[in-house]
Amino acid sequence: MNLLITTGAIIGIVVGIVVALIAIILIVWGLSTHNKFVSMRSNVEEAFSTMDVHLKKRYDLIPNLVETVKGYAKHESEVLEEVTRARSNAQAANTTAEKLQANAQLSQALRSLNLVMERYPDLKANQNFLSLQGDLRTVENEIANSRKYYNGVVKAFNTKRETIPSNIIAKMMKLEKQPYFEVDDEAERQNVKVSF
Repeated sequence: MNLLITTGAIIGIVVGIVVALIAIILIVWGLSTHNKFVSMRSNVEEAFSTMDVHLKKRYDLIPNLVETVKGYAKHESEVLEEVTRARSNAQAANTTAEKLQANAQLSQALRSLNLVMERYPDLKANQNFLSLQGDLRTVENEIANSRKYYNGVVKAFNTKRETIPSNIIAKMMKLEKQPYFEVDDEAERQNVKVSF
């Protein structure tokens, strides 16, 4: 009888230790996953903030560019007004999704402005205009690079958020899927025609 009690007690202790170890592993995993999500969410916010800085630079350049073009393209006021309106909408956007959509519209308006600028050879020779255009090109490259980085961290975040078993912690934290900064204009997705 004592042997049965002793064997039963040992089995009970072993089962208790195994259950305690499983509980500790689950707690450590949960805390680790939670902390990883906090870090990833911070990366998404930092990436968007970096992109936002470049977008602000673009907003600041646009009025100077528009004023320079106005002198040459008086009858192109509709395009200039569209660029100004798109810039205002982009600056007024509050949420990440609104900012991404407004900036896509601003990019489209800037492409229209570039088409207008192509029609004026005197404008293309203006030193102030060339400087502004160079600055804008640099800022657009910075935006493209920061958009790649932003989309990369968003992809990592969204993948982790949707992957089993980390999606359990994501649901507990009420984490939402983050939007990508995508090209909305179908014309931008087409192959470029090059002719000589």
